[in-house]
Amino acid sequence: MFLNGPNANLYGLDASGTYGADSFPQIEAACLARAEELGFSLDFRQSNHEGVLIDWIQEARQSCDGVLINAAGLTYTSIAILDALLAFNGPIIECHMSNIWKREPFRHHSFISKAATGVVAGLGLRGYLLGLSAMSELISESPA
Repeated sequence: MFLNGPNANLYGLDASGTYGADSFPQIEAACLARAEELGFSLDFRQSNHEGVLIDWIQEARQSCDGVLINAAGLTYTSIAILDALLAFNGPIIECHMSNIWKREPFRHHSFISKAATGVVAGLGLRGYLLGLSAMSELISESPA
């Protein structure tokens, strides 16, 4: 499962280009194609609502081998999302389109990182695709 948080649906529409030129539908299509190349199914979702993201993380406990997450602005504020991720038993990859450490100081601390197996940041769509490749390897390496 690949979860995207608040405002990710606006990617590609930001005149400043912080998140790149790729639109959210283009990002989703590229991720679904990469997952297919890697031989696994991908459930790609976005919500602007914290509780919905938590519900999806809890759902993933029953149906998914791994979770990739860009919690967006909730990365820096949501202990509830962290708690939900800590209850997930598979690998978790935290993904960010932008390099959060080159941005405002409040973005330098991620609650999500405490639960994450690894973090990919600052590579735009390429980072999402790298996250998917890493997830494929992590899942294949884990004991059944």
